[in-house]
Amino acid sequence: MGTTDVTPTKPVSDGYRWMQLVIGVICMVMIANLQYGWTFFVPEIQKKFGFDRAAIQWAFTLFVLFETWLVPVEGWFVDKYGPKVVVLFGGVLCGIGWVINAYATTLNMFYLGQVVAGLGAGAVYGTCVGSALKWFPDKRGLAAGITAAGFGAGSALTVAPIQWAIADAGFQAAFLYFGIGQGLIVALLAFFLASPKKGQVPEVVANANIIQTRRNYTPGEVARQPIFWLMYFMFVIVGAGGLMITANLKPIAADIGVDKVPVTILGVTMIAITFAATIDRVLNGLTRPFFGWVSDKIGRENTMFIAFAMEGFGIYMLYLWGHDPLWFVLLSGFVFFAWGEIYSLFPSTCTDTFGSKFAATNAGLLYTAKGTAALLVPFANYLQQSSGNWNGVFLAAAGANILASILAIAVLKPWRKRVVANSQAEVTGAPASRIAVA
Repeated sequence: MGTTDVTPTKPVSDGYRWMQLVIGVICMVMIANLQYGWTFFVPEIQKKFGFDRAAIQWAFTLFVLFETWLVPVEGWFVDKYGPKVVVLFGGVLCGIGWVINAYATTLNMFYLGQVVAGLGAGAVYGTCVGSALKWFPDKRGLAAGITAAGFGAGSALTVAPIQWAIADAGFQAAFLYFGIGQGLIVALLAFFLASPKKGQVPEVVANANIIQTRRNYTPGEVARQPIFWLMYFMFVIVGAGGLMITANLKPIAADIGVDKVPVTILGVTMIAITFAATIDRVLNGLTRPFFGWVSDKIGRENTMFIAFAMEGFGIYMLYLWGHDPLWFVLLSGFVFFAWGEIYSLFPSTCTDTFGSKFAATNAGLLYTAKGTAALLVPFANYLQQSSGNWNGVFLAAAGANILASILAIAVLKPWRKRVVANSQAEVTGAPASRIAVA
């Protein structure tokens, strides 16, 4: 179904909007393993080829860099030409990337595979989040959260199957079969995606907690806004801690001696690393629509303050108690629950501030902060290798989250209120001081 069967100036049904959202979510589920499944391949690659662990993790960093830093370019294509071609292109590249990994025998080949996979994942991710922001101006936090949940929790059901595939057929076969399957599904779903036309979706909301502009900033204008760079900095310092744990969950568990210890929770028993990875994926997904919905009710910055403070506390407790297998599982889940919401809160805040016309591109510009944060992942490995433990990494990540929570409530909130008031004044011609945005 495309936009041709809907009258351009007439609002579409909620059912049609939700159908677009569901398609985006399924696409996100299909690319989730490209990031969240990587941790299970690292020990196998190291075992087979003898590469240094930190050197292998540069492949993860390259994946995230190419997944994020080209999203503004891919977003520009979406804003100009629509989502179909971009997601089709992305699905094909996702499959090719893991096929390259399946046949890789050198670090450079793994780097190439992850670069190709990153390009594909970025095309899919940026398009689907941008589409959600455009289709749901009235439920922007929730819609972005549900879509991002597909990426955060999408790999939960395949944690065990990927481990089984690696154990039974080897990591190269797992790369091959999962890569081809996931890529094909994304490519097929691309043909059902569409972008809303003017008049098809509700107007932006206006209430005491949600501050939304009616002015549409171009990407060039956004890049010149100092408040954008505050959001970018906050995204980087919060994102780095979660990416570090994502890439190193199994190595961390192994280094502190809890990875193979059985853990029982609510009558279910698994080894700690499998239990942690499964719970982490689920909670990392659930947090995105949950905190997105919360932010629709109490405001983006208030929600950031709560969530970032929770993550800082969780990482610090993981530093203190992570050597206990049960607490490792529970606290890693808590950390992921408090981390994943950045992928709903930041795109929503960006579009609230700069408008929806160029939402895919502008949110993509902000999403490149994830790539910047990924640059810190290998340095976390080097810090761990030099000290012999993860303590310094945990403490730095905890402190960064506490700083971000303070910035959200003390700096971003009042500053964004002024920016939106000024933009409203440009649209209406009324003095900014007389425009109520909060």
